[in-house]
Amino acid sequence: MQRILVIQTAFIGDVVLATGLLEKIHQHYPDAELDIAVRKGNESLFDGHPFLHNVLIWNKRSSKYRHLFQLLRSIRQRKYDLVINVQRYFATGFLTAFSGADKKIGFDKNPFRLFFTDVIPHQFSGEGDAVHEIQRNHALIRSLTDNSAAKPVLYPTKEAFEKVQPYQQCPYICIAPASVWFTKQYPADQWVQLIKQLPTNYTIYLLGAPGDKILCDQIRVASGDKAIDLSGQLSFLESAALMKNAMMNYVNDSAPMHFASAMNAPVTAVYCSTIPAFGYGPLSDKSIVVQSAEKLTCRPCGLHGHAVCPEKHFKCARTIQTEQLLNSLTSL
Repeated sequence: MQRILVIQTAFIGDVVLATGLLEKIHQHYPDAELDIAVRKGNESLFDGHPFLHNVLIWNKRSSKYRHLFQLLRSIRQRKYDLVINVQRYFATGFLTAFSGADKKIGFDKNPFRLFFTDVIPHQFSGEGDAVHEIQRNHALIRSLTDNSAAKPVLYPTKEAFEKVQPYQQCPYICIAPASVWFTKQYPADQWVQLIKQLPTNYTIYLLGAPGDKILCDQIRVASGDKAIDLSGQLSFLESAALMKNAMMNYVNDSAPMHFASAMNAPVTAVYCSTIPAFGYGPLSDKSIVVQSAEKLTCRPCGLHGHAVCPEKHFKCARTIQTEQLLNSLTSL
């Protein structure tokens, strides 16, 4: 196989986890031209990637379907030998089915599966079977590689590491306090409690996208400026580069957790409404999961979280103790 395309146009955390496929494919086919297709906004994850040849982009926010057909045209022009579709949805199934590739691999839950040459069972009950997403993804290429799933890896550029070097002069801790979903986000006042009790010899950085600025500024002010707000100031790869050498990275069940996994950085993952058994837990060698010690019948309340707590009490977050987060720092 000379040309291989991996398609993963979902959100950023899913794309980071799919980098494990790139690692494994490159190990077994080092001379192949390996490309990836992602949604617009995620392409910067692959700036300077050492063995990717092309990053194809689907603009899903503007003229979505016109751009989908443009992407299909680009895929067909490249004449791939193999297309691997990590998703289970109509649009990427369409791209795979009509890619023109000799070999087309995708999951059995994709509506275009009849057009694939290789249909792989997607084993996810939605109830927590403890199979990690990288293992589910690896099933797509097991017959082409081996039985071992590769961990995700990001490759920040030299410039990314240079950008964050000034922040690394003293021991530091990173906190990524935000999440797209309210019930997956540890409450701001509890982040403040943690910051106030962290050892004073650590510099504390708040990480996040530009849209997280209000939350991060709120936490900074409430903590008495004991944290430095870097939200909106660092790119994806720059954030990953900073997380790499942190003494600890505190995150929600969200994309920054996968950044930590991809950098093998120490991480404390705080789980509120979701559970690690869904298969999206941290993969770093030094990782700890923090969650409520109470047996809550309402948890988990969904795979992706909710805009508000369905039970109105948010006990899955409110019953997590600050000491649990502090203990993770000392234990690692």
